[in-house]
Amino acid sequence: MELDNLCVDTIRMLSADGVERANSGHPGMPMGAAAMAYVLWTRFLRHNPTNPKWPDRDRFILSPGHGSMLLYTLLHLTGYDLTLDDLKNFRQWKSKTPGHPEYGLTPGVETTTGPLGQGFAAGIGMAISERYLAARFNKPEHVLVDHYIYGIASDGDLMEGVSHEAASLAGHLGLGKVIYLYDDNHISIEGSTDIAFTENRLARFEACGWHVQKVDDGNDLNALEKTISEAQKEIGKPSFIAVRTHIGYGSPTKQDTPAAHGAPLGSEEIQRTRKNLGWPADSAFFIPDEACDQFRKAKEKGGRLEQKWLETLSDYEKAYPEQAKEWHRFVNQNLPEGWDSDIPVFPPDSKGSATRISSGNILNAIAPKIPSLIGGSADLAPSTKTLIDGENDFQSTHFEGRNLRFGVREHAMGAIMNGMAIHGGLIPYGATFLVFSDYMRPAIRLAALSGLQVIYVFTHDSIGLGEDGPTHQPIEHLAALRAISNLTVIRPCDANETVHAWQFALKNNKGPVALALTRQNVPTLDREIFGAADGLYRGAYILSDDNADNPDLILIASGSEVQIAIEAAQKIREKGAAIRVVSMPSWELFDQQPEAYRQQILPEEIKARVAIEAGSSQGWHRYVGSRGRVITLDHFGASAPYKILFEKFGVTADRVVEAAYDLLKPDGKVMQDPLF
Repeated sequence: MELDNLCVDTIRMLSADGVERANSGHPGMPMGAAAMAYVLWTRFLRHNPTNPKWPDRDRFILSPGHGSMLLYTLLHLTGYDLTLDDLKNFRQWKSKTPGHPEYGLTPGVETTTGPLGQGFAAGIGMAISERYLAARFNKPEHVLVDHYIYGIASDGDLMEGVSHEAASLAGHLGLGKVIYLYDDNHISIEGSTDIAFTENRLARFEACGWHVQKVDDGNDLNALEKTISEAQKEIGKPSFIAVRTHIGYGSPTKQDTPAAHGAPLGSEEIQRTRKNLGWPADSAFFIPDEACDQFRKAKEKGGRLEQKWLETLSDYEKAYPEQAKEWHRFVNQNLPEGWDSDIPVFPPDSKGSATRISSGNILNAIAPKIPSLIGGSADLAPSTKTLIDGENDFQSTHFEGRNLRFGVREHAMGAIMNGMAIHGGLIPYGATFLVFSDYMRPAIRLAALSGLQVIYVFTHDSIGLGEDGPTHQPIEHLAALRAISNLTVIRPCDANETVHAWQFALKNNKGPVALALTRQNVPTLDREIFGAADGLYRGAYILSDDNADNPDLILIASGSEVQIAIEAAQKIREKGAAIRVVSMPSWELFDQQPEAYRQQILPEEIKARVAIEAGSSQGWHRYVGSRGRVITLDHFGASAPYKILFEKFGVTADRVVEAAYDLLKPDGKVMQDPLF
């Protein structure tokens, strides 16, 4: 027991020292949660510090990411590629120990946390992945997938709405491989949690279908071990363990106060803390040899565990060679050969179809070939067309199902998809109306920050949804999504652009992709007349061009408004002007192209440009220039049939013609030759 206490205090003091050295951070949470973290990491967590990517490792999530020194300390002590110098470089430029944990930067960090509640919900996504992969690959005598999702959650995590959504779904699904420890320290930034958070947390989780336990003393290692063991036995419910802790434990004057939360203890207080815990004076970043030896046992233990699993995998490969090949494809995120061989090519059709319907047809052509593709919608599958035909729902009775019923939980859906992608083995997609992407934005941002392959299917992408009115009509949403770095937004103009949008999304493993799709029908363009739809991969391409060398006017549009550009071009041509029509489904892809290509599509010398999109004008001026025009919508919509809305709001071919006249008339600043 003396050694255990020494190890716990090592965690506390290393965490406090890291914050002190940085003169920035949060020492209180690591100090208070050190005991539960120690028990979990040394007595339960199946992991291999020498191989942080071992597929069947347990996952650990520090949902209150502000307590990052706790995680970094554990990673260093157990032998991950994180040095003591890295701990000393906490929160510094190019450090492997940033202020909040970042996926892909620090070995052993399983997910980016910091925005509270995100880690909690991401863990539910990891558990969904674990259950799906286990159902698909495990055999009675060869178990490849059998691991837990452990996490520490804070008061702040539980206050955030995303945790409510995720907890509700996890309980419904019976995700018994989830075990969360709640750091119940009774303190928030502003003071006691009693000022804003007095609900019965245990009753809440019990109502959501979780197995609920409590530990009255967060430093009672035996009690912690017992409750975690009991949680492991409950295979049909996720587990919630409320652990009464003390923020800043060991600090003589700051324990149990907000002062321990978000600032260093201070040189005098940290010295008093060392004395209080029996730690050597003036011993920053001191690690007792006995504690180091105890923690480093994780490397030997982890190596044995992984080796045993590799032997199981080897036997599996011999017994089930085809399934083993599929397993490796899943784990390595490789698409099967010929996965896109049955994707439809849509014939020209003046009536066409909504791109959401085309998307549904494409999804169902692809899905049988890519069993790692799994997803659903926020209770909108009939509208978003995102059900996979012939597949079961993912439920506690059918963990092999590929249709996820997220319920009306957009925020949790986004965070859960992040967890699914981070876990590895799956390509998740999720759908809702574009206007409700606002509910998902924090999770979308984290997906982009983490470079996750997540696919968003956002339908009903403009005033074109019609009668549902301004509450459901996205105006600013395309601009808002385009503002997120490393998120590729694609708004296809017809069925065949939608084909290539899906193909890009499935091939792109460097970040999330958002598909913006119509509710209303759009014509399927004749590609023998217009430019090939695979121009989508370059973000913008020429659909039609009257004078490739020197057009008088360039019309640029995305999505359903491409048809308006085509109609306007024909009317302007009748006046004798040479018109170029450009489809621009993705700003991000276009901006990534070489300068020569961008100049080819939008020559600098052609100043007469008009952009058309039934949404905010924000950002379009970068493509039309200071003398160009935008036919957009900088106000909310209204309830009426969609054709009426386009007419009343002036998103029409006639208005494009008027803008062209202003640009090309004899007294205009762009061209002096009278074309009208």
